[in-house]
Amino acid sequence: MLKTLLSHVKEFKKDAIATPLFMIGEVVVEMMIPFLMASIIDKGVDAGDMNHILKIGALMLLLALLGLWTGIMGGKYGARASTGFARNLREAMFDRIQTYSFANIDKFSTPSLVTRLTTDVTNMQMAFQMTLRMFTRAPASLLVAMIMVFTINAKLATVYLGAVLILGVILFNIVKRATGYFQQAFPRYDALNESIQENVTGIRVVKAFVREDYETEKLKKASKAIYDIFLKAEKVISWNAPVMQGTVYSCMLLISWLGARMIVSDTLTTGELMSLLTYCMNILMSLMMLSMVFVMITMSEASARRICEVLNEESDLKNPENPVETVEDGSISFQHVNFGYHKTSEEYVLQDINLDIRSGETIGVIGGTGSAKTSLINMISRLYDVDEGCVKVGGKDVREYDMEALRNQVSVVLQKNVLFSGTILDNLRWGDLNATEEECQEACRLACADEFIQQMPKGYHTWIEQGGTNVSGGQRQRLCIARALLKKPKILILDDSTSAVDTATDARIRKAFLEEIPDTTKIIIAQRISSVQDADRIIVMEDGRVDAFDTHENLLKSNEIYREVYESQLRGTGDFDKMGGEE
Repeated sequence: MLKTLLSHVKEFKKDAIATPLFMIGEVVVEMMIPFLMASIIDKGVDAGDMNHILKIGALMLLLALLGLWTGIMGGKYGARASTGFARNLREAMFDRIQTYSFANIDKFSTPSLVTRLTTDVTNMQMAFQMTLRMFTRAPASLLVAMIMVFTINAKLATVYLGAVLILGVILFNIVKRATGYFQQAFPRYDALNESIQENVTGIRVVKAFVREDYETEKLKKASKAIYDIFLKAEKVISWNAPVMQGTVYSCMLLISWLGARMIVSDTLTTGELMSLLTYCMNILMSLMMLSMVFVMITMSEASARRICEVLNEESDLKNPENPVETVEDGSISFQHVNFGYHKTSEEYVLQDINLDIRSGETIGVIGGTGSAKTSLINMISRLYDVDEGCVKVGGKDVREYDMEALRNQVSVVLQKNVLFSGTILDNLRWGDLNATEEECQEACRLACADEFIQQMPKGYHTWIEQGGTNVSGGQRQRLCIARALLKKPKILILDDSTSAVDTATDARIRKAFLEEIPDTTKIIIAQRISSVQDADRIIVMEDGRVDAFDTHENLLKSNEIYREVYESQLRGTGDFDKMGGEE
């Protein structure tokens, strides 16, 4: 885990190395000042030597300025190293997520990924900076202070040594208990983010159903869960400061008492006693800093594991060693395909699928909810890999292609229409980054989107809000279809992508496809038979199997499910979910 994380320090290695060096330099300089102060008292004040006082005082001033400079430089390089480390982590995680297959994405919820990219990375940034600075400074300060104490008086130094050992044991137990609580906190952050995301995304639904109070209560529960676990952790950590201060102040009282007796017996000077007490405070501060570092590391340990889970997750889909870069045509073949979303599932989602689709054909796919229509078309662009059998596009197994080359030739308009914040042109150019405005307009004419775009005040430069909330469902669908057409694919898949479009517009879109892109293989998934009845052939899906594959006319004669749904839709009394799914 540590190796994975540190590999992302990258170009900030020099800063990460410079930071502890400057912190050690600051400690060495600071530890010399109490020693010089003892010299001023014993050889200057007590002896009445003003020249010694001025000389040592000037040296102390120079050392103080040097300590200030090393501290500033340590802070500067530490900030650069930690913020750069956090930036690299976020970029690496985001890049890794982009390579995930749908199966990989299914392992992580969206709120969990957001938490890992934000809260967890911030925790790692703070822990890294504290490790570079305090975790270097505190042990160094503790070690140098102990050396100086033993140099001054070994007998009194054993008191410090005993105090440090006692506090070390106490701190270890405090940190150990707190660790368990912090590890429980971050899954609760995921639940909180999920609650917030769902509420903000579905705010219109929340208001439409007057569920504000319910959502508020839901958020309160998620927030209180985090509050409760952190409260337990803080109760444990709260013992840290009083125990430490009590031990060290007891130590100081003991040193003062023993030191006073030694001064009376002339085995210790006043200056040396002051130095010992100063070093005692340095040891106290070092132990407090160490405890803060251990607490921060404890909190970040859970974050580190969650980040590494994302970074180490390998995509289920990989390119072959020598991938095919060109898709010859839009022909598609399913050969004894079995597929399940979970490898441990007893039953396949798709079962023994055998299909042959010629390049340029228009194919309809129809079936009830849960009949695996979307799963079927996900195999074509290799969003998932089959468990058994193979899927061929252009005469070659999809696993032989470079995935980017394959997906550039298989354009999919998914069930859930997603638009991004930006202008209409920005959204359309997801299909082709270099498309001209005229090419965008042509794609929109084919998708019957040009008519409503021209009516907007800024036309193709109209701003689309995040998620496309300022356009209707039908308009979103048509923009997504236009975006897919700009790719000029060999295969175009519409996954129930005209459900929010009226039947007249649906018919115009299909007519435009037939006339303008005759060589493109078109697969149309729909619930309305009117959307697919003009297709060359129609696939009837039921329970993950192909129940029939034929023309509209032949299906009416030979397939009972298709015929019953067709008749029910003519009467306006049914659809596939109500009729065909029961058969």
